[in-house]
Amino acid sequence: MSVLKPEIEMASRSYIKAVQSARLIKMVENAYNNVPFYKKKLDEAGVKPSDIKSIDDIAKLPFTVKDDLRDNYPFGMFAVPQGELVRIHASSGTTGKPTVVGYTKNDIEIWAECTARAIVAAGGTKDDIIHVSYGYGLFTGGLGLHYGAEYIGATALPVSSGNTKRQVQLLIDFGSDILCCTPSYAMFIGETIRDMGIDPKSLKVRAGIFGAEPWTDNMRREIEKLLDIKAYDIYGLSEIAGPGVAYDCVMQDGMHISEDYFYPEVIDPDTLEPLPEGEYGELVFTCIGKEALPLIRYRTRDICALIYEPCKCGRTTIRMTKPKGRSDDMLIIRGINVFPSQVEHVLLELGMNPNYHIVVDRQSNLDVMEVQVEMNADMFSDTVAGLESTKKRIESALQSTLSIHADVKLMEPGSLPRSEGKAKRVTDLRKF
Repeated sequence: MSVLKPEIEMASRSYIKAVQSARLIKMVENAYNNVPFYKKKLDEAGVKPSDIKSIDDIAKLPFTVKDDLRDNYPFGMFAVPQGELVRIHASSGTTGKPTVVGYTKNDIEIWAECTARAIVAAGGTKDDIIHVSYGYGLFTGGLGLHYGAEYIGATALPVSSGNTKRQVQLLIDFGSDILCCTPSYAMFIGETIRDMGIDPKSLKVRAGIFGAEPWTDNMRREIEKLLDIKAYDIYGLSEIAGPGVAYDCVMQDGMHISEDYFYPEVIDPDTLEPLPEGEYGELVFTCIGKEALPLIRYRTRDICALIYEPCKCGRTTIRMTKPKGRSDDMLIIRGINVFPSQVEHVLLELGMNPNYHIVVDRQSNLDVMEVQVEMNADMFSDTVAGLESTKKRIESALQSTLSIHADVKLMEPGSLPRSEGKAKRVTDLRKF
């Protein structure tokens, strides 16, 4: 078994706690002195940086939520001037505005180290070719694994997603050792290999690092069978860093958290009180190693449990279970965060009826989304060509806002169910 940083990944709990305490103290000072939002938030809570003397004091600090980043769009949460930023990433927000994340040079090094830990935990070495089929751009997936590969001296192959037969050809021609993409795309690649009549055993690829969307252990086994590899999970979210916040080891028994940089808690989402080891609740992270975006007690909305006992692989870092749901209404579709409120925002901007319903399903192991939209009464008598034009206009606007295609189905006025309570906007037919 290989470990990238045994002095951390196999450290004693007392040593990890000392590292966390020192970094928390420094981070809170940075946030308080350089982010007006946090100065106001801590002052309102009656907390000064001097009150934070160890990681045990973290419960004194207030929570941060996604809306805080949206309300301070684009750069209001940054603790460093623009001249110190070397990169910006972003993910979709609830009203069309993206959640913006900034990185200093040191932040990029930390992130690269964390994704490198995931690659090494999956058996990766400097002699490997890492085939990166996550999307590149503002999405954190592609560049996250890319920099992790380069961190250990491996060869990064920045293929990005799409053109699946070409992906397969590159896997064959270049002799890629590790495949990195979403699990649903890994399934699609596997099915494409099968349909092309290629024996997966003839490929050199031996492992895959898959994340950015929910997937089950059944899907893991299916991917492993289709591609003849061992499939590893990786967890992250752009607000915290991107992929590499937590990752599978060979035991596949919970994901190891890079807790020297990201301090985890699990809370009751209703009372906001911390929960004991093993209990399921909402996952919260504090970015104790970040300079540009030092998030304090960020509520991820992911529901999971924490495992504190050392792993059989030898690592001593805390593990998180695979998230089994969310405490909000966010959907993850092909690695993209989608909120029903975004769909509503687009429809209202276009002057459409606000009655809509989202249906998410999985076809050929790829996520698909349909948005059912009630027509206005005057539209109901429109021509077929006019309705098709309206449909395409809505699809184009949704694509622009969500960064993912949604099929639009125009419905008769009054055909969608009404609710006296909270409207049920989503039907998710995927099996996780």
